[in-house]
Amino acid sequence: MAKRKLNKRQQWRIEKIQKERTTRMARKEKAVEAQAEAGELGPEQEGLIIAHYGQQLDVEALQGDDAGQVFRCFVRANISSLVTGDKVVWRPGKSETGVIVARCDRENLLQRPDNFGALKPVAANIDHIILVIAPEPEPHDSLIDRYLVASESSDIPAVLLLNKTDLINDQNRPQIEALLARYEALGYQVEQTSAAACEGAPAPEVEALVRNQTSVFVGQSGVGKSSIIQTLLPDEQLRVGAVSESTGKGVHTTTTAKLFHLASGGDLIDSPGIREFGLWHMTPQEVEYGFREIRPLMGLCKFRNCRHMGDPGCALDAAAESGEISRERLKSFHRILQDMAEQQARGLKLT
Repeated sequence: MAKRKLNKRQQWRIEKIQKERTTRMARKEKAVEAQAEAGELGPEQEGLIIAHYGQQLDVEALQGDDAGQVFRCFVRANISSLVTGDKVVWRPGKSETGVIVARCDRENLLQRPDNFGALKPVAANIDHIILVIAPEPEPHDSLIDRYLVASESSDIPAVLLLNKTDLINDQNRPQIEALLARYEALGYQVEQTSAAACEGAPAPEVEALVRNQTSVFVGQSGVGKSSIIQTLLPDEQLRVGAVSESTGKGVHTTTTAKLFHLASGGDLIDSPGIREFGLWHMTPQEVEYGFREIRPLMGLCKFRNCRHMGDPGCALDAAAESGEISRERLKSFHRILQDMAEQQARGLKLT
């Protein structure tokens, strides 16, 4: 996606902010070196990032007498971006502070593009993404598939969790059952629950999903992510967003990613609410890879430059005709490609 041109004042402000950040980091680095030279830093040990606050992070000690305690840590300037869920090497300092000196290898990284098209890390070392949907607001294939494409491209397994089953009725039941069946046929794990019906206690099916796993809940606003999380973390003060009676759309309630330990075992990373998971940073080939039933069909079209948008000899259209892939998923695939093309066209007009 083409980037917007900045005017001179915007460029000056960005440069000014960057210089201020560099100066602050240099001061912190000198303070760290001073502590190290004075012998005020403890030995290197492994830790887990459980929260991120700008230039400072909360690190839980995983070793020694301090295991389980949380330290507010600075970061060495030469360390690349850190996120909640990262394992790090750190050294304790004075008064429950410390310094992160290295990042351990990641198993995976969940990212999403910001409003300017730049990738923003969300969380690391995740066992699975739990995609929450609900009868209201009405679930749509294209939105669900955006999350699934992101999970496939990140090599993080995804689970579909239908919440608010108490809102299923004779009118919406056929559509919901057909939608869930499509994803089950593709091999996705599908579960159902109702946070409201559990009266504040975690549902057994949800507890089973998160037990001994590091989980991230994602999904459209208003589907009840915060309500489910609150049943798992009853002692935490998590705000539950209200759903607008006029629009049926929820409001964003979570503002910073934080890792919580669950009483039943496992960890939960509560990440910022995302109304739509943008894929504008991806190429059409990466989107193709994200549709697991389309992936084996790549390269089988009659023409090598096939756009898969109704082109003659398209292997995807032939597979839809034969029932090998669902028409709903193919329509969703087309919609995502079309949205990406429109977004890129808008970006080009701004340059």
